[in-house]
Amino acid sequence: MTALPHELNSPDTLLQRFAAIRAQTLALAAPLSAEDCQVQSMPDASPTKWHLAHTTWFFETFVLERFERGFAPFHPAFRVLFNSYYEGVGDKHPRPQRGLVTRPSLDQVMAYRTAVDDRMTVLLAQDTPAEAAALVELGLQHEQQHQELLLTDVKHLLSCNPLAPAYQPARRVLAAAALSPQWMPFDGGVVEIGYGGASFAFDNEMPRHRRYLQPFALSSHPVTQAQWSDFIADGGYAEPRWWLSAGWDWVRTQRTEAPLYWQRAGAAWYAFTLHGLAPIDPLAPVVHVSYYEADAYARWRAARDALPLRLPTEVEWEHAAERALGGTPRHGNFMESGVLHPTPPARAADGLVQMFGDTWEWTSSAYEPYPGFRAWEGPVGEYNAKFMVNQYVLRGGSCATPRSHIRASYRNFFPADARWQFSGVRLAYST
Repeated sequence: MTALPHELNSPDTLLQRFAAIRAQTLALAAPLSAEDCQVQSMPDASPTKWHLAHTTWFFETFVLERFERGFAPFHPAFRVLFNSYYEGVGDKHPRPQRGLVTRPSLDQVMAYRTAVDDRMTVLLAQDTPAEAAALVELGLQHEQQHQELLLTDVKHLLSCNPLAPAYQPARRVLAAAALSPQWMPFDGGVVEIGYGGASFAFDNEMPRHRRYLQPFALSSHPVTQAQWSDFIADGGYAEPRWWLSAGWDWVRTQRTEAPLYWQRAGAAWYAFTLHGLAPIDPLAPVVHVSYYEADAYARWRAARDALPLRLPTEVEWEHAAERALGGTPRHGNFMESGVLHPTPPARAADGLVQMFGDTWEWTSSAYEPYPGFRAWEGPVGEYNAKFMVNQYVLRGGSCATPRSHIRASYRNFFPADARWQFSGVRLAYST
């Protein structure tokens, strides 16, 4: 067991970040009606109202309850109602039934947020114990994750509406030139991966450790929507030889013929976006594909291009990001741009492009603990460790990820059939 890392921020900076991140969540919910905020479109998604309440519950339960003098809950029932999966905290409301919780109302949830924010502001204005500051930092990182989930859940919800409503108007994107495909070579040998800095990182990113790599090459850019269209046109979804057995069962059971949100109109493909229905952008990365689809595409491309193409491992991905880009997501289309959809690269560039932002990238790596992994102490130790089974790792962040939230060592994870997140593909091969 190990304690949470402490973000090296002054109390004033922590209070400023708390106010800014909490305000950002409200800004993301602002375009939505009360009806929009109530509905749950599938069991994997949550209503916006629940996201607003649960992120508040986190600060009330893990910070105020422990560190506020004379603590009293805003409402005793909220401890169960807005718990997600923390068994160490107590009972919880069933996840698939979150959309049935019509009361408290959205106004009452907003009042809950305001009350907890006011109490947190008082707490953070005082001498904050290091353990409390570390939990606040975890709560802020947790809220940024829920900002992305809020957007992806809203996208799924609005896609179910036959009116194809837009979450917000589209932002103008600069014209881009087509990229010439390149393969970026990397030497093999002993490399280090995992977070080794002094700021915040999740426990599943640690410890930094050594791995051995065979020489490999990584594609300069993610697979585009035009390239995915070729896969569809060549019968990729109808040919079992490209698919894992479980993937082929999934394709047939779900009757999958294209990425999530794609729909055909005559000879053209359109996709539902947070900006409404739009023609697919041939130069932009493909998104909303499952691990099954990503793996099948790699097998199809390998046969077509006569190369041993595959998905990269997470070790290859992180090593390439650190070696080629310094590990810093300096460039990328993130949530803050307001362009809540993958975009083509703004300019032609040599080397690796779009490693950060635009689309999470599936890797072939199972989500498992690093050698020497130690979960955090207490109920927050459930945050990552108990999900280390039947999941695959994704890297790089997406167009819905807050810029300050991502880093080269960040490990996202989902089951093989998940595709409502902005998940895409970058190919690799062993040299």
